[in-house]
Amino acid sequence: MHKILLLSVFLFFAAFAARAQQKLTSKKDSATLEVTTTDTVKPYVNVGKIAGRRAAIRSAMLPGLGQIRNGLNIYRGLKVAGIYTGATLLTISYMDNTKQYNIFADELEYRATHGDKSPEGSPYANSPTDRLILAKDTYRRNKQVIIFSYVGLYLLNIVEAYIDARLANFDVGDVARIKIRPDLMNSNQMYGFNSFAPGMKIAITF
Repeated sequence: MHKILLLSVFLFFAAFAARAQQKLTSKKDSATLEVTTTDTVKPYVNVGKIAGRRAAIRSAMLPGLGQIRNGLNIYRGLKVAGIYTGATLLTISYMDNTKQYNIFADELEYRATHGDKSPEGSPYANSPTDRLILAKDTYRRNKQVIIFSYVGLYLLNIVEAYIDARLANFDVGDVARIKIRPDLMNSNQMYGFNSFAPGMKIAITF
């Protein structure tokens, strides 16, 4: 009788210990699951900023490449064509001003070594020396302006590619909404009557 009672008590405590160990294991597994879920959160990545930097670097290496890699369409194609058209016009202007500058520089150099006389058959034989100096300085300044214009066009190409890439990856759909609908506008009030004119109403909601 005593043996049966002792056996029953032993089995009871053994079952209680097994249940307690099972609960402890379940709690430990749930805690591990929560930590793992928290660790899978990815950091925020500014896609527009990365795309803008890449576009700027590409346009710095080859003007127009950043605009093309942003996604070629008619609008971006016109911008690239405008960049190279501007560069072509500046090149033609620089060559023309260089040619004219060399003509007046050679004329002045000849006069300096031949007693203020022009070369035979020169179209500027009757022009005073001070006018020739002024013309030479004018063409020299034009060349300097064209060089600065080259630099400005190059920098504009880089900045435009950067802004275009940032705007291409910027979505305002979740931030702002624009509603455009027809409406009647009160244009004037005369003799107690209101005159209305058709118009468009634009509403921006954030």
